[in-house]
Parts: sequence; structure tokens; C-alpha cells
Amino acid sequence: MPSRLLAFLFLCHCSLSLAVENPTFSRGSVEIQVNPAKCTVQFTLGALLHTVHGTFKVSSGIIRFYPASGQASGQIAVDVRSGSTGESARDWQMHESVLESSRFPEAVFTMDTVTGRLAPSSESQVEVHGALRIHGGDHEMTIPARVMVQGDSLTATAKFKLPYVAWGMKDPSNLVLRVDKTVDVEVRLEGKFKAA
Repeated sequence: MPSRLLAFLFLCHCSLSLAVENPTFSRGSVEIQVNPAKCTVQFTLGALLHTVHGTFKVSSGIIRFYPASGQASGQIAVDVRSGSTGESARDWQMHESVLESSRFPEAVFTMDTVTGRLAPSSESQVEVHGALRIHGGDHEMTIPARVMVQGDSLTATAKFKLPYVAWGMKDPSNLVLRVDKTVDVEVRLEGKFKAA
């Protein structure tokens, strides 16, 4: 019983602190509308002779978060067809042979939990748990993220590795070219708080 009481008091304290420092957090839940035009998704793929850099575009995103419990919902969608490395022949192979973007035009991350205290007026380090649906499969992920809150705006950045070959996508390596079987991804999201 004492441990439950302490846990309850701790949650109350966190909720009260959030509400005092930023009125946005005084509600039971907060909702963030992502602005795709201000978001970036960059990727880096190591290769034997050179490193490939590229980008994707975020198509939509909305996040709902319950500060007291850490529960979350919402999705971030990426337009897989927007993938570009700056070289048309390489991009054609990436879309046709690896991503099969005509069949799987979207990648969607659906979140369910945020671990770590979200500071209402400064930078925080949190972990976001959920599932990434890409190339027809769902893959559980926990992604470390840095979050900055300023007034009614939120910016989040995250870096993670995506094991695309293990997840069923084709390895583009051949006799001449050898590439890594994982790709490094860096995401930057910007959005605004709204009434939930």
C-alpha cells in the first residue's frame, strides 16, 4: 500500500508541475498537430565505396499524449514514394527493387507509450514505444527522442537504425556494390499544441 501511495503522489506532483509551468499541460491530455512542411526524414546507407544519403517527406502526423500516465496515441506517416538520393538511376532501383513504393506507398509509426518526463518549457529526453508499419509488415520499436517545448510549439528529433533487409526488403548489393543491411534514420518533427 505505501508503494502505491508514493507512486500516486509522484504522478500527481508531475502533473501539477506540468500544469503550473505550461497551461497546455493542465488538461488530462495534450494533442500535437504535426506540420509536415517543417518536418524532415533523412537516411544514410553505408556502402563499400561510398555512403548514400537521402530524404523522405512526412505526409501527416498527430500525437496525443497523457502526461500523468505516459500513454500515447497517434501516427506519423511518411510518403515512401518521396524517397530521393539525388541520383535518378539509384532512386529507381530503390523504389522498384527495395521499397516497392508503388505497392507500399506509406510508412506509418503508431505510438502507444512515452517514457520519461516531458518538460513543459525546455528540452527533454524521452523514449517513444510503438510499431512501424513499412513494406507490409509491423515492427515493434522503442525510439529515443529529444523534445523541445516552447510555448505552444514542439520540436522532436530522433535517430535510429532500421534493419530493412531483416524486415523483408531486398538487399541491393551485387558483385560490384556492397551496402549495409541496416540504414541510419534521423527524423525531425515540428508541431503545435491544440485542444484535445
